Amino acid sequence: MAVEELVEVKFRLADGSDIGPSKYSSSTTVGSLKEKIIAQWPKENENGPKSINDLKLINAGKILENNRTLGESRLPLTEVPGGVITMHVVVRPPLPDKNSDKLQDNAKKKGGCSCSIL
Repeated sequence: MAVEELVEVKFRLADGSDIGPSKYSSSTTVGSLKEKIIAQWPKENENGPKSINDLKLINAGKILENNRTLGESRLPLTEVPGGVITMHVVVRPPLPDKNSDKLQDNAKKKGGCSCSIL
């Protein structure tokens, strides 16, 4: 019977603090890792992520895809055997509403606001 490989990972936040390290199965998806990060996000940090789409996980300069597994996302050349893998966490700012951007762009193209002078 094959033994599932466990990978020790810690997540480095933008403020320099860490979540983890914790051990995960190599079959764990990046999306489920992001869910664990959200659940463990420090409560004192404002503007925390609301969903997995608000997060980017970066390992050795590579942005990891949600549907890939930890095993598929590892880069063995950059890892020390038995060492902890540090993944960087980037919180994406919320995307602006596309409709309000179009209105602003149209107003700029027309030379400013659509105000009338009496």
